[in-house]
Amino acid sequence: MTSTLIYGESIGLPSDEEIRKKAVAAPYKQTGKVTIDIDGYQVRPWGGDNRFPLTAIEQVDNTTVLNTGLKFLRNLTIGQGIFPCIVTGYDDQGNEVLKPIDDARVKSFVNGRMVRRYMEKTLRDYLKVGCGAVQFIPNLSMNGFAGINSLNPLYYRFTDPDDIGRCQAVVSGYWPQNPSAGQYSVLDVLSEYDPEMQAQVLQFRGALKNGFVYPVRDSWSNDDLYGLPIWWPAYVCGWVEIAHLVPQFLKKAYQNQITWKWHVQIPYSFWDKRFPPEDYKNASERQTLIKQYMDKLELNLCGADNAEKPIFTNFSVNEMSGKVEEQWIIKPLENKYQGSDQLPVSAAANSEILFALMVNPNVLGAGMPGGTYSGNQGGSNIREAFLVNIANAWIDRQNLLDPLELFIRMNGGAEDIELRFRNTILVTLDSGTGTKKTLS
Repeated sequence: MTSTLIYGESIGLPSDEEIRKKAVAAPYKQTGKVTIDIDGYQVRPWGGDNRFPLTAIEQVDNTTVLNTGLKFLRNLTIGQGIFPCIVTGYDDQGNEVLKPIDDARVKSFVNGRMVRRYMEKTLRDYLKVGCGAVQFIPNLSMNGFAGINSLNPLYYRFTDPDDIGRCQAVVSGYWPQNPSAGQYSVLDVLSEYDPEMQAQVLQFRGALKNGFVYPVRDSWSNDDLYGLPIWWPAYVCGWVEIAHLVPQFLKKAYQNQITWKWHVQIPYSFWDKRFPPEDYKNASERQTLIKQYMDKLELNLCGADNAEKPIFTNFSVNEMSGKVEEQWIIKPLENKYQGSDQLPVSAAANSEILFALMVNPNVLGAGMPGGTYSGNQGGSNIREAFLVNIANAWIDRQNLLDPLELFIRMNGGAEDIELRFRNTILVTLDSGTGTKKTLS
């Protein structure tokens, strides 16, 4: 180091370097954590029963608004893709001044299918289960990397971290059952403290035979190993279950309800006069003709073509008693069940789930016309909510870009190369267009 008065130089590492590193990195070693022993590897279970990814994915797949909301966040975060550039400065408004790069290899990599597949799958796992894992695959000469691959959270678990946060990933298609010898592979996992430095150390030591794993976590849950997805509180509070129960209830109600519309009361005297018993050989023949008569009557009154069709009936008065005889009485049956009563509950559950995702329900057309969860579904409301979502996506986008930037640098890319997202922004029609492109 230099100043106006002195010049100094420091070489080597202090003797207590490991102790100082532990103090800076954090006390990762925790007691009381249950682990699974896999041939000496102490694997931390993902969830109490080691089935958390299966449970989370099943809940997402079976909940309409949760599945759609997470897919919306994935598509919004990815935007219209990424591009490599160099930040040359800032303008008067504080916006970055970006310069495109000329490195054809980097541009080809960023615009290729491998990166699109990586972003789509890693962000899927990041949103669904709270953690993604990216495997760096080395090339044959072990001096760089041939590609990146997103590991499916169904098939990997992390080992218990050591004192400075280093751990490994045990990859196996047998999870959540414990794999046996020969049924799994083990990969080093980069530490969050300085993943780039650790990757360079592994490369310098020649320990890149199987590559390594770069975790992409949502750290909001304070779980330093796996993380929790942003929607999990909505599940714990029961809103996801309510979103399941309402359609199940409606389905059962419609399947089991009796849909009688009218109660038609016909006196016995009508049938005695219309079908006199003495005119028929036996009761069976008379009953058959009465049934045919009722079938014709029902066919003549039911169906869309006969809607609101009148029915004319005649009746007689008994001269002896003065009582009305042979009169048909038709009464409508009151339906006590109203299926619409459950719809506000379903809409409330949908809104609560979207609130957990920090998605304005109006963006997805889920706003209610009145009540507690009502909202303005106008264009301005939707545009502002969309812009808020893009602003909130910054940290998730950076987490997603970190492995890509490391991949570029370790394959010989310039240190000042950075990646930025393209966005489509909704604007008002008086600006001359419905959308405009921006960079972030």
